[in-house]
Formats: sequence, C-alpha cells, structure tokens
Amino acid sequence: MTTKASAPRLSDLVRGRTTMPAGSFLKHLPAPTWQTMMEGWEQRIRSFKRDQPLPLDQEDRQVFIIVQGGVRQERFPLRPMPDAPTITRFRGVGEVVGEAKLIDEDSSVTTTCMTKTYVIPWDIEDMKLLQARVPKVLEALLRSLEDRNRQDERIYATFGLPAFQRVGMLLAHLAETVGQPDPTLSRSTTISGLTQKDLAAALQLGVSTVENAVGSLRRHGAIDAGYRKFIVHDLDALLDRATRT
Repeated sequence: MTTKASAPRLSDLVRGRTTMPAGSFLKHLPAPTWQTMMEGWEQRIRSFKRDQPLPLDQEDRQVFIIVQGGVRQERFPLRPMPDAPTITRFRGVGEVVGEAKLIDEDSSVTTTCMTKTYVIPWDIEDMKLLQARVPKVLEALLRSLEDRNRQDERIYATFGLPAFQRVGMLLAHLAETVGQPDPTLSRSTTISGLTQKDLAAALQLGVSTVENAVGSLRRHGAIDAGYRKFIVHDLDALLDRATRT
C-alpha cells in the first residue's frame, strides 16, 4: 500500500531540506535567495485537491510555485471549442506555473491538479517587484524555462521514436518530477492522477497505441498500472528500456 505524502512544511522548505528536480526553478534558485523569498515576503503554502483547477484564468492575478504534487496543463493552439486540438504538458515540484502572467496578465491556461497538490501562490505584482529587487529570482526563472523547453523537446517532440520508448521516457520524467517514492517497496515510485488517455494527449498518440506501449513496459517488469496511477518499479530499468535503440 502506498504511503500518503505528508503536507510540506514551510520551515523545511526554507531550510532547503526538500530535494528539487534538476532544471526546476527552485533547483536553480540560490539557497539564500530562496530563504529571503520565504522569510521576507510572508508566503504561505496552499493545497488543492485532485482534479481541482488552479486559478489561472484571465481574471486571476497569481502565479504558483509547486512544492508537492503535480499538475496537467492544457492549451488550445487554435481556440477553445468542442473537439479542439490541445497541447498537454505536465508540471511538477519546483516549477512555476502561470509564469506567462508576468508578461501578459490576461494569459490563461487550463491547469488541473493530478493529485493533492501544494503550492505557494505569488501575486504577480509582488513577483515582478521581487524580480526587480533580486535579479537572481529572474535568472532562476529564465534558466528553468529554458530547461523546460529543452526537456519538452526531448520528452514530447521525439516523434520518430517507437511509441513504447516515448511512453517510457514520459513516465520516467514524471516519476522524477511528480512521482511519490514508496518507502514500503524498494526503488518504487507512484505517479498518481494519470491515465493512459493523458499520456496519449501529451504525446499525440492514439489511446490504443499507448495501451500497447504500457503493456510492453509492464511485461518487461519496468512499470505497473492501476486506476489513475502508474507504478515505476525501477527508474533506471525504465530509462534503460526507454532509451535503448
């Protein structure tokens, strides 16, 4: 049985006890700057339930730093309408979401929590002021966005690879960024709130193609699947299987 994650404590985040994923905003942010942000701006952690949207509509005036959990973001490259094509991406711990509002306050992206998710909200005007006063904050954000773009290209845009490799690479990425390690099972990580339909949308594959890829990875013992969750038994084995040509 998977152990439920406890709510993160702001004191632990201030002290830097939480390990942030490589390439994330909080990984790029120097520890003294992070401490200044938490202690000098009186921020609080807010929780959102599974399937609850983050308030990132046009009228909302906040950005969010994810400190536990993960979200699914959907953009409509043409315009929102029935059966419109979407671009689906997943964002996890240490990342800033809603960052486009720092440039265009009317920006909007559908952002839904995959599981119970904890975030630190920032008023966009406060974040702009912070970036002006502490340039390291802006530098960390820009570096994280560049890393995110490169990672998106590697994970989502490798259209020439076989489906099982693309699915395996995405699951490995999610295990590292939104997965919850299970202390009761050696080297096991659970990705909650995710369906095969979500994988298909993110990778622009048919659902049946994803089902076949997941089946192949299961037969090799790299993963297991349940209702709205995937269990990665051995991340190194999954990466090896996904990147093997």
